[in-house]
This record gives sequence, C-alpha cells and structure tokens, in this order.
Amino acid sequence: MAALLFSVFIILLAVGVPVAFSIVTSAAVVIVSGLGTNRLMMIIQRMFESCNSFSLIAVPFFILAGDLLSKGKISKLLVDFCESFLGMIRGGLSIVSVLAGMFFAAISGSGAATTAAVGGALIEELKLRGYREDASAALIAAAGTIGVVIPPSVPMVLYAVIAEVSVSSLFKAGFVPGFIMGGILILIALVQGRRLNYPKGAKFSFTRFLKSFFYAVPGILMPLIILGGIFSGIFTPSEAAAIAVAYAVFVSMFIYRDLSVKGLFEIMTGSAKTSAVIMIIIACSGPFGWCLANWKIPETIAAAVLSVSSNKYIIMLLISIIILIAGVFMETSSAIILLTPVFLPLIKALDVSLMHFGVLFVVGIAIGMITPPVAINLFVASGITGLPLEKISRAVVPYLIGLIIVFLAIVFVPLVFPGILV
Repeated sequence: MAALLFSVFIILLAVGVPVAFSIVTSAAVVIVSGLGTNRLMMIIQRMFESCNSFSLIAVPFFILAGDLLSKGKISKLLVDFCESFLGMIRGGLSIVSVLAGMFFAAISGSGAATTAAVGGALIEELKLRGYREDASAALIAAAGTIGVVIPPSVPMVLYAVIAEVSVSSLFKAGFVPGFIMGGILILIALVQGRRLNYPKGAKFSFTRFLKSFFYAVPGILMPLIILGGIFSGIFTPSEAAAIAVAYAVFVSMFIYRDLSVKGLFEIMTGSAKTSAVIMIIIACSGPFGWCLANWKIPETIAAAVLSVSSNKYIIMLLISIIILIAGVFMETSSAIILLTPVFLPLIKALDVSLMHFGVLFVVGIAIGMITPPVAINLFVASGITGLPLEKISRAVVPYLIGLIIVFLAIVFVPLVFPGILV
C-alpha cells in the first residue's frame, strides 16, 4: 500500500496535477484498492476533519496581515529607520535589507510577503546607489527565508497542528535560528560589499534617526504587540493573528492613510486566494494521513531506516538531506503537511525533541524558497526587478551555502546540547 500510495502521488505530480489533487487522488486509489468503493465517503469526512482545528484560524489571518503590510508604507518606513543608523557602513544598505527582512518576518509569517515588502522598498534604491542588482535581489530573496522562521510563522502553525505541539513554544524556538540566519547573511553581504566596493551612505544623523524612528513606531509596535501578547499569555496565536489584521488595517487606513476601502478589498481577495490554496492542501492531506496511519506506513518507514543504522546522527543527516531535497521540489506548506506525519514516528524513535525537529524542518524547507524550480522568493525578486530567474539564481549561491551551513548547525548542535532551542 505504501508503494501504491507514493507511486500514484509521484506520477500525478510528474504529469502536472496540482499538489492538493495529487495527494487526495493517491489516497483515494489506495482506499479503493484496499477497502473497496463503499469507503469513499471517508475521503470527504477526513477532508473536513483535517481542517477542524482552532489553531488553523491563524493561517489566513497571518497571510492577510502580511499582505496588508507589504503593500503599504510600513515596510518602507521600517527600511528608512534601519538605514538611519546603518547606512554609513560600506555596503550598509545590504545590512539594512537583511534587518528589514528579519523585522518584517516578525510581522508577516510569510517568506514571499517578506521578500515582496523589502524588495519593493529597497530594490530601486540599491540600484540607484550602485549596488549590483542581481546580488541585491538574491540577498533580499535569501532574507525572505527568515520570514517563516522568526515568529509568527504560517509553516510553524501547520507543523504544530499536525505534530500536536504548542504553537507558542515552537514560536519561541524560532527566534535563535532566525537571528543566526540573519547573521550569516549579513556577514556574507559585508564581504561582498568589500569585494565589490559598494558605496557608503550618508553620515549618521541623530535628527534623522529620531525622525525615522518616530514615523516607524506603528510598524515597530506590531511585532511587540503580537509576540508580547502570545508569550505573556494574554492571547493565543490564533487570536494574535486576528489582532494583527485589525492593527494592520487601523495603521494603514487611519495613521498612514495609504489604504482605501477598495484597496482593502483587493488585498483581502488576494489573501483569500493564497489561504484557499493552503487550506485545500490541508483538507486533501486528511485522507492521505489516514492512509498512512491505517496501514502503519510511517512506522514501517521508521523501522526500515532504523534497520540501516541506529546512529542518531547518521539518521538525522539522512532526514536533513530529504528535507532539503523536498524543499527544492515542493512548496513550503505542502512539504510540511505531507512529510510531517511520515517523519514523526522516526523522530520519536530517535528520542529527538519534536520542538527541535519542527524548527529544523521549517528552516530546511524555507531554504527551498531560494532553490529552483520551486523557489517562490526568487520568483518574487525576479518579478520586482525584471531580471531573469537564472541570473538571480546564480547570485544567490553564496547565501544558499551560508544558510545550509546554518541549517546543519541547527540540526546537530541541539543533539549535542539538548534544550538549547527550547
């Protein structure tokens, strides 16, 4: 049944069937083959059941909040604030790109939204100041991967629901890896700035710093409100997502006044489409997950892997390679939804923390956002700059290598020093 399930799924993907329909069709084939046509009603039941989770309310709300902020003034004002105290460094605008990506990550929960917001605010300015356009686009795309690591994070919500772990605890575990990813990108950007002789910006001005800070305060307050409320226990992650949307609408419409009712409707329509794609994948994964559980496929896979080697480090290396490969060919949410049930029995057998695995899984899959063919951040950067994807893909290689090094550290360091992330 395992061979039939995965064979049908891979064949359907290969011929161009969308991921959601490939998932549910492969499950339907297995159910009919193993149990007969009289159990087909179970597919609909499981599809509804898989969406019946309060925590999943956070997904469409965080997507909408990210879209609201990426299309308004907030992203540009945050960039101006970062530049006010970093612009004087050689290649300082590259550092600003990464810091802006990290800051926006603490608002949006989406890699594509982070790339779009920072890219829209900075790409043209980088070009005007003599920064190499392909390298700048690649850096912003790479910084966009942090968007799903630093909380709030849509993929972390999905993993927490499937693995039945605390969303808040997983959010807390995402901070350190997100900062390390930002640090390695800044280091590489500084080296490139020296090598390519990027210009220095204007000298530091305390007046400019205070002015940019004043205008950026509403944006700065947003992650403090969201994450502060979650970690203090005032509201749940799902409630925080709704508060994020209300705050974003209020700031955009009544403080910055850059959002009309018509614009709000257009953004909500786009966010609804994005949310629908994720939710239909979640729904279709219900029957697929049931097939995995009913025929004990994850347990069988775990036993097969453990029979090859009992060394925790070797097995985690194999899992890490699979995650990186999956990120190359699958969209982030799809990979999380599809592979989490497969990996969980093996992770439990290895006595690895589910929190640790959740973080490394999200980081590994996030790297796939800058590895073609399914490289959503590169597509966004290409759309903003007009540069061909191939050119940005070549420029992203140094950042990709740096992020893979960080990923491997996230995989193995907590195994040696348990509890370092949580």
